[in-house]
Formats: sequence, C-alpha cells, structure tokens
Amino acid sequence: MEFRLLGTVSVDTRTGPLPLGPAKRRSLLAALLLSANTPVPVARLTDSLWGEEPPPRARGVIQGHVSRLRALLTGAEAQAYGVELVTLGDAYVLRVPETLLDYQRFEELLMLARQQRSAADTVRMLDDALSLWQGPALGGTSTEGPLQAAAHTLEESRLATVEELARAYADLGEHHRAASVLRAEAVAHPMRESLAAALILALYRAGRQSEALDWFHRTRRLLADELGIDPGHELADAYALILRGGPRPGAAPAGGTDAAGASRAGTGPAEGAGTTAPPGPRVPAAHSPSAAPHPTDLLPRAPRGFHGRNAELAALTRAAAGEAPVCLVTGPAGVGKTSLALQWAHHNPAAFPDGRLFADLRGFSETGEPALIDVLREFLLALGVAPRRVPESVSAAAALFRSLTDRRRLLVVLDNARDSATVRALLPGGTDCVTLVTSRNRLEGLIASDAARPVPLGILEPQDGTALLAGVLGEERILAEPVAARRLAELCGGLPLALRVTAARLAGRPQWTLAGLADELADERGRLTFLDVDDTGVSAALRLTVQQLPADAVRQLARLGHHPGGHFDPYTCAALAGTDPAAAAAALERLGSAHLVTETAPGRWVLHDLVRLYARGLDPASGAEALVDVLDHYIATALAAADTAEPGGEPCFVLPEGYRPAAVRDFADRAAAMHWLATERDDLARAAVAARGAGLHDRAWRIILLQWPQVVWRVRDSWAPLLELALDSARAKQDLYAESRVLNLLGWVLTEEGRTAEALTLLERSPGLAQQAGDRLGEATALINLAVVQAGQGELDRALEGCGRAVVLAREEEDRHTEMLALQHLARLQLSAHRPGDALGSARTALALGPEHEEAARRSLLLAVSGEARLALGEEDEGILLLDRAAEEAERAGYDEGAVRALEVLLRVSARAEYRTRHALALRRLTDGG
Repeated sequence: MEFRLLGTVSVDTRTGPLPLGPAKRRSLLAALLLSANTPVPVARLTDSLWGEEPPPRARGVIQGHVSRLRALLTGAEAQAYGVELVTLGDAYVLRVPETLLDYQRFEELLMLARQQRSAADTVRMLDDALSLWQGPALGGTSTEGPLQAAAHTLEESRLATVEELARAYADLGEHHRAASVLRAEAVAHPMRESLAAALILALYRAGRQSEALDWFHRTRRLLADELGIDPGHELADAYALILRGGPRPGAAPAGGTDAAGASRAGTGPAEGAGTTAPPGPRVPAAHSPSAAPHPTDLLPRAPRGFHGRNAELAALTRAAAGEAPVCLVTGPAGVGKTSLALQWAHHNPAAFPDGRLFADLRGFSETGEPALIDVLREFLLALGVAPRRVPESVSAAAALFRSLTDRRRLLVVLDNARDSATVRALLPGGTDCVTLVTSRNRLEGLIASDAARPVPLGILEPQDGTALLAGVLGEERILAEPVAARRLAELCGGLPLALRVTAARLAGRPQWTLAGLADELADERGRLTFLDVDDTGVSAALRLTVQQLPADAVRQLARLGHHPGGHFDPYTCAALAGTDPAAAAAALERLGSAHLVTETAPGRWVLHDLVRLYARGLDPASGAEALVDVLDHYIATALAAADTAEPGGEPCFVLPEGYRPAAVRDFADRAAAMHWLATERDDLARAAVAARGAGLHDRAWRIILLQWPQVVWRVRDSWAPLLELALDSARAKQDLYAESRVLNLLGWVLTEEGRTAEALTLLERSPGLAQQAGDRLGEATALINLAVVQAGQGELDRALEGCGRAVVLAREEEDRHTEMLALQHLARLQLSAHRPGDALGSARTALALGPEHEEAARRSLLLAVSGEARLALGEEDEGILLLDRAAEEAERAGYDEGAVRALEVLLRVSARAEYRTRHALALRRLTDGG
C-alpha cells in the first residue's frame, strides 16, 4: 500500500488504486496525510475543503467522506500495513507508517543526497527523489487556501531539488545534462529567476554562450513586461559573468570570481579594449580585491538546526529583488524571525560583495534599546570610517551612512525593531542595498513610508517541528518514537523557541522518553514551566512583548486567556473585559500588531495555545468571573440569533439567575443568524463543556438548547453528544422544564438518526415532565416528536391522537408557531393513514397560520404534503403544481433534503427531464456538501 501526494492524490494497493471518488474526498485524504499521525480538527478540515465559505452541512459532509474513506481502507486491508483512520473527539487522525507516504520518502532521499560525498551518489539519490513525482502535487484536490499553500510548498521543494540536481551534474562536469534538467523547469516557470540564472550558467559552461545570452534577454523582457521589474542580483550576476568572459570549468578563475559564477573581479579585457556590451540591466561597479579591503561582515553565525521555511525564504528572495528593498519579517515571540533572517543572509554571501551589517535593536529586551548613535557608529567603523570622523549627532551620522552606502551592494540586518522610526534612521542609501528587518510588531508605518515588503512568519508545520527536534536530538531518537515526536511538536504549538527548549531538556536527559515528556506537556497547568530553561523560554519571550503594551491591551489579553473557545470577536472580547465592542476592537488591533492574537477572517481572531496559557497567568483570579461573563454573552447572542432565525418561535426558557449580558450584535436576517450559529458551533460547545466543568449547569444546558434552529436545520449533523451533555446539566439542576425541553430535541435528533428505540424511551418521558413543570407548549412539542416515533413503529392511531392533542394545546396557548408545527406533522400522519382529505385540510390550516416570512423549510414541507394529498385525491395537475412549488422553495432556501423529497414524488408521476436534472443536482449537493 502506498499513499501518493506527489501527483494526483491516490492510494495504490496490490489490486490497483482505490476509487477515492469526488475531489472533496481526495482533499480530505490529502489534509489528513499532510498531518499524518496527528489529530486534525474538523475546523481545519473544513478550511481545507471549502475555505472561508463552508456549506451549512460541512461537518456532516466530512463525516460522510470519513466513513467512506474508512470503508475503502478497511476493504483494502489497510490495518495489515499499520494504517488506521480513527476519530479522536472533534478531530480525525490517519495513522500511517511514514514509509508509505511518497512525500516523506522524497524528503528522506533529499536528506540522504545532501549527506553524500560523491557527486555521482548525490545525482543518483536526487534522481530517485524526483522520480516519485507523477505530476503537480495534490492533484485532483480542492484549490482552497491550506491545500493550495501545501501544494505550493511541495512544488517549491521539488524545484529546489531540480536546482540541486543541476549543481550536482555541474560538479561532475556534465553541464549539458544540467542544462537539460533545468530547461524544462525554466520553460514551465519562466519567472523563477534562480532557475533562469542556473540555466544560463549551465548553457554558458557547456559552450553554448549565444543560447545563454538569448535566455537572459528573454527572461529580462518577461520580468519587465509582466512585473515591471529588473532582473535580480542572481540573474544579473550570471549575465555579468558571461559579458566578462568569466572562467568555464577547467580554467583558472579570475580574481574575485567565485565557483558559483558570480564575478566580483575588475573589468575584463574585452571591455577594457572598448568593446560595447549588449544592452542589459545595470551591472553595479566591480570591486577588485586589490583595490578594496575584504568586505566587512557583522552577521552572527548562521542558525544551527534550521528546518523548513522554504516558502518564507523564497518570499524574502522575491522581496529583496527590487530597488533599495526593505524586507520586513514579522511574527510573534519565539517564532524564529531572527533565525530566518540569518539563514537567508548567510545563504548567498556573494550577493553582497560590499559586506553585511547586523544590529540587534533590542526593541523587546529588558535591557532597553541601544542608542541610535551607537548603532550608526558601529556601522560606520565597519565601513572604514576613522573613529575621529564619526559624527556625534544621529542625523549627521545617518547622512554619512547613507552617503557611504550609495554605490555599494550591502546587506543591513536590523533585528528586533520595536518601531518604524528607529528603522528609518538606519536605512542605507544605495539602490543595490538590501535592508532586512525583524519585528514582533507589524510596523505598518514602515510599509507606508518606505514600501517595506512584509514577510509574515507563522508557526512550523508538524513535520518541520519534528525535523527541528531531530536536529538537536538526532534522527535515531526521533525515529524510535515518531508519534510522540509529532505530539511534542503539536504541544509546542509549532513555535520554534518552545521546540528548542523542549529539545534542550531532552538532550540533557537521555533516559527520558519523548512520550513521557509529551504526557508532562499535555497538562496545561505546567506546560509553560516546562518550556522555560534558565533565562530562555516562552514565558520570558512573551513577557518582553507584553510589557510594551498599554494597560487596556494587557487587561484584554489577560481576560482572553480565560476564554473557553477557539475564536473570538470584539463582542466576545468586550464581554470578557467588561468594555464595549469598539474598545475591545481597538485592543485586539493592538494585540494583533504585537502578534499576540491572529486575525483569521475579518473581525475573527484566535490565540496561540501557549499565548493563551501565558495570558491566563496574568490574572488567574479573574477566571471564574470571565467565564460567567462570556457564557452570558453567548446566551444573549444565541437568543438574538434564534429570535431572528425563527421570529415566530417561543422563547426556550427564562434567563438564569445573576444573568448579566454585555453588548450583543444585531442580526440583519435569518441567513446572518444561521451563519453565526453554524460558525460558532464549536466554540458554543466548548463554552457549554466549560460551564458544566465549573458547575454552571444552568448556563450549560441553555447554551446548547439555544442552538435549536441550527439543530432543526441540520438535524443529521451529530448533535446527540452535545444534547446528552445538556440533559446531564438539566438533571444536575433538577430542572424538569429544562429536562423536558432537552428530551424533546434529543429524541427528535435520535429519531432522524434512525435510533428510534432510544428516541422512544426518551420521548415517552417528556410530556409528563412538561406537565409537572407547567410547560404546556413544551408538552405539545413533546407530543409531536413522540408521535413521529410512534408512527414509525406502526402505532399510527396513538400518533394521530398525540398530534391532535398537541394542536389543541398550542391553540389554547395561542402560539401559532407550535400550532403550525403540530398541524404539519398531523397532515403527514393523516396522509400515511390514507386520509388525504384530512391531510389537505390540516396543511391548508397550517399555511394560513404562517406569514410569508415563515421558515421556508416548513412551508416547503407543508406544500409537499398538500401536493401528495392532491395526488392521492386524483387531482394530478394541482398536485404537481404544489410539489413543484415545494421543491422551488426548498431550493431557494438551500434546504436540499426538502427539495430531494418533493422531487422524488414528482418523478413518480411526471417524466419531465427538468425534474430529473433538479433532483440529481439537489442529491449531489446533499451528498457532496456543495
């Protein structure tokens, strides 16, 4: 068995590839394989399949695809290979040996190739690695953000491997083969300058100078026409080498010409003789080693154990290709900004023949920032200025620095910048100089004033996190416990600083197991303590960021640490901090600028797990109060959503004791309210679990029950576990009203799931409980739901009697919404009892009760019952007309189940192709999730 991602996503077995089915299922498999052996939450799978606009039934669709994948794997005897698709709470994990994953074998071959001493062995292993590719990565899957990004990362790795293969051929002197390998990729990726530069050099070294020059000019024109930019340093250097007649293999290199082909020698003989060079980009003045001292280099050493970040390194290279570029690496504390900057700066020293300058601006240090004049003095001395000639004022020193760097090709790395003003004083003056800035703040002022090009840095993917651990602990220790290593990477939240601290702890304790430390880290109460070593650690890094914040932002962060959910908006934050949404939004922007929270969608934010633990410790005493505040906020908002979604509905309950809601959003219409309920489903569930854990049972069952419009709308979407939690909370409070209401909804959900025996047991108790509680409308609803189950069990007479009693109760309470619901089910039961006239009368009465804005799903069901009744009475034309209207209303509302039901009846009495097409489309939407 083999799982393929390097090409069309597939699973190869001894009997051939598994029939994976639609693109959504392949996308789901790809998302699970990219995080193999690690739980993948449903929310992340939803993002991978649909992006920011999932369908209302996304969770149910995912469950269906998981079930089908599980069946396919079971049929292929996957367990014999150690493959298993399991459910872990609100997540799925695909357990699979890494040897069965083609992208893991690709990475392993790459690592082995880089360890070879023989160029021939390197070529062989790189060839083997590239042979695993059978087309573009993740073929046949969704083009949504996460999978698209993963495919891009894999493709970048493949192209980098092609370039490595070409260099290995060059080391063997086989420049024709290097050119052949590179040409195909350069044609496919015409604006990838590194490919074009490598191809130009390969052609030149193979004695094909005219082809090399032609390829350069073709690329130069393309960059100018498509992007409006000149060739970057790498491409310009390759061109300059050819113009100067630089050495080919076997010739002695000219002064200043390095083996990579980037010449820094003086003017070549041909140019000195007055030969006019062909038109091309401006090649900066050369610097002869005999005429200038060795270039200065203030860079710290390159980071050890650096892994991943291919996309960010490529983004830095692109950002550095413009004129006088300022590249801005931003991200939270401990994410590896400095490591990325130094890795990139050390990667190509030949690109900066005049030197590389570095300054730690200590913008987030307890020791304070260095004086600007001290930084400028160090730069000027490094550039050869005599100490007595260094100006004493910042403005004069900055002017001299800009003047000295005007005609140089220099890299300036400004690490840990706190604000834009500090950076501006240290910018060099030359158009060929590159400035690389790192900061925990977004520095939007620098983007506005100096066109800084941001390269945001996020957390490491699990595979890169485990590679970082392996770099410290050794491959053997990681391979001995691969699942535990992956779990450690997850518990460290993909934060390189946390991973390095974890690796440091393990490195000094060879007797510790990775699984043992993972169990220690799993306890949130001590996780941050474990991730601190001496004066280095996550807490220390976060403290330095937080101490720069104003008091209101710190208070907001402290309260966010007690938020039980995963996402939050300004309304939730206002409830937590006791402010208004405008103040909360401003605090969120400030926290976002410091990379302490991340905005995943407009007005929707998340907190990194380790930041959440740190924030919780800022004000631990406020945890209980913050939880009650956010629970009451959710209750108030869910009440507003339910009232908007079902304006005729009766309130579910009285408000809990001590209820104190903050500002609540307004919902413009039913669609907005239902969208909020769907989007917040996971966080509402977490809030209910937190309420129950804190003994706040009166809030737990209310938060769950208030989701009833979404439960009714998407009834087969795994609501039973959450409703069982609500039932436990209702019983814990000995609240008969609550218990009856929860039993009603839970019983109906179980009925729709086909668990009728369980549903009947629950629903038979509900009417009596409602009577004891004096809840007549609850009793009516209980009788309706019980009648549905009884009818399914063949007890049609009892069902009709119960439903009739529900109609009477609703009328006595003058509640049209419940009466309409009771009449809808009564009409369906009367139709089943072969009483089409009575069914038509009940449906007409119900339709007359509901206004035009009544829920489209209910209107569709009533119209469908009316249509079926007409057909049973022999009135075929009227019946077809009503069923057509029922299907149209369901289609407009996105109620695919209702559309399928109405169209199935139509197809039994009509052969119209239109009905068959509409039925097929609705069925496909229902099964594939849109």
